[in-house]
Amino acid sequence: MIRRSLFVVLALGALLAAACSGGGPEGLDGFDTTTITIDDRALTVAVADTPEKRSQGLMGVTDLGGLDGMLFVFPSDGDVGFWMKNTLIPLDIAFFTANGAFVDRFTMQPCTEDPCPSYDPAGTYRYAVEAPAGDLAFVGSSSMLRPPG
Repeated sequence: MIRRSLFVVLALGALLAAACSGGGPEGLDGFDTTTITIDDRALTVAVADTPEKRSQGLMGVTDLGGLDGMLFVFPSDGDVGFWMKNTLIPLDIAFFTANGAFVDRFTMQPCTEDPCPSYDPAGTYRYAVEAPAGDLAFVGSSSMLRPPG
């Protein structure tokens, strides 16, 4: 009886450990996560707030592991486009100003051969949000981003 109870406890512990260790998306180790709001929708996102993290983005990621997408945070306004080199899944991207006003939105397709197209926003932005294709279809010209803290 004690042996069976010990086995059940150990088995449950192993299942819990396996569930916890697989909680994040593969390929995004070291990325913090946060919640942002676009209009009235809360999204849980990985945060790309350093040059290295912004450069990596969602390259090589096939499963977001429960995240809604990624927030790119820039230290100043910019107008540089995004590309999909080595990105494996189609993505929506929406650009927002420092005060959260909508700038532009695209649906981007994976690119496996050079040259990859660049998705250039219509104006300057401070934030970009990427999510699986179709998930940002609700974002439009009157949309507002409320970034974290």
